[in-house]
Amino acid sequence: MSLFCLLWVPLFYFLRRSTASGNGSGHVWALLLGCTAVLIQYFTGPLVVPGGFGYSRWFSGLIDIVGLPVLVPLAVYWLFIVLRILSTDTDYAGFALMWLIPFAVSGTINWHSPGSPVFLVLVPLLWTALGISIPFFINYMIRYPRWYIITASVLCVIALPIIAVTSWWAFFSHQNLIGSVLLSAILMPVIISVAVDFSRKPRERYPEIPDP
Repeated sequence: MSLFCLLWVPLFYFLRRSTASGNGSGHVWALLLGCTAVLIQYFTGPLVVPGGFGYSRWFSGLIDIVGLPVLVPLAVYWLFIVLRILSTDTDYAGFALMWLIPFAVSGTINWHSPGSPVFLVLVPLLWTALGISIPFFINYMIRYPRWYIITASVLCVIALPIIAVTSWWAFFSHQNLIGSVLLSAILMPVIISVAVDFSRKPRERYPEIPDP
């Protein structure tokens, strides 16, 4: 399980880089800032002290474990775009994944004992799901700027962190059925996004291939 936590995010990043469009010019920034964020987290400790299985545990998952580690790099990406540090064609899902690599290393060390799959397996999966799904819906509403698509996409972007954290909380609280349903729901956009990337890549290399 520790090996999964350590390798899942970087392996998924390199797999996605082989198929996804957009450049990776800002990903060194992401790695450096991710290392900085891990160091800050190490010295400050958790921002939310969890207690039992209630609301404090859910907010701990949102702030310290599942939600904020992914939402912060996405926010930093948009700040870099506004400041023109990065170009608009930078792959920001890849930016988020690269940011999360230091978190995967830190999690492998901190969660090694007692070695719970809720941390060592589920958390990297949820990081990946959020890091891919949120940019997927943002790209979709930019590509198809119709009011109903924008509305649905915004609702999905808002709901995704809630679903991810609730899935983690449900598994932590031994409510495995609820956790499995929510995990399946949040992984669906990842599967669709990867399938779309695979279908687009041959047409980018060989533009004469028509769209299906």
